[in-house]
Amino acid sequence: MTGLPFDRPGRFWRGNLHTHSNRSDGALSPEETVSHYRDAGYDFLAITDHFRAEYAFPLTDTRSLRAPGFSTLLGAELHALRTETGSSWHIVAVGLPLDFRPPEPGESGPQLARRARAEGAFIGMAHPSASLLTAADAASLDAAHAVEIYNALADREDRGDSWHLTDVLLNRGHRLTAYAADDAHLQPQDPPPCAAWVQVRAESLEPGPLLSALKAGHFYSTTGPELHDVRLDDGLVKVRCSPARKVLLTGGVPGAQVVQGTALTECSLSVEMFQGGYCRVTVEDAAGGRAWSNPIHLTREPASSAGL
Repeated sequence: MTGLPFDRPGRFWRGNLHTHSNRSDGALSPEETVSHYRDAGYDFLAITDHFRAEYAFPLTDTRSLRAPGFSTLLGAELHALRTETGSSWHIVAVGLPLDFRPPEPGESGPQLARRARAEGAFIGMAHPSASLLTAADAASLDAAHAVEIYNALADREDRGDSWHLTDVLLNRGHRLTAYAADDAHLQPQDPPPCAAWVQVRAESLEPGPLLSALKAGHFYSTTGPELHDVRLDDGLVKVRCSPARKVLLTGGVPGAQVVQGTALTECSLSVEMFQGGYCRVTVEDAAGGRAWSNPIHLTREPASSAGL
């Protein structure tokens, strides 16, 4: 069973894994972008500018912007041609070295992601719904650790949620985690930032422990609600959370276990219908905000679970 960090040492740290500055197509400088998130109460930020020739392949160095109580992770949004629909790959890579090389001529998206992962990065499939990523595309991205299951910027075009593709991949045996992100550009026409984030469980705010926790799936994602505890106990998933109007247990079969009420803060849901597969928790609050656990696998880990 993976993706349940709640009883691990350390604490939860709030961060955004997909952010752009004016080193690519964002509105603000890296310094202003970091200040925006730090002032909003975030603990860490990854600026992931578009790693494209038109921007001179920026890998934005934010090390000097780290401060007591606030950290940064180095990363980029990687691009290569082409997906099944003919569009460009969008791949979030967090934890890249500053000397990461630009794409080689003819290097595919999956090849680029493998190279980034080999150099230490956490790899995410960026906004699959907005990119019209197909199941075949996603399956080929075998270096991915996670799927960006909610993208706040893409939500303005009603393509923010990518759980369907994630569930298809999980049902096919791919061991992936799930993260939410702003994809903030901080342009005047954009929706407000600080709308979707991860809560990463780590013993410190140093980049190394944060990155290790991301790769291990020791986090949950949210647009507002808090998950205080999710655990599997004697055939039940037991949830403690901030006040909610609905708690869902969904997974590898159609249907769901649902508990509804007013200001729910704890409940238990049976995993019986998901035996042999996986399930996941969604908590929804009165304002419509949602929090998501990572998939809870009810079978043993395969002998090799790297990537897809």
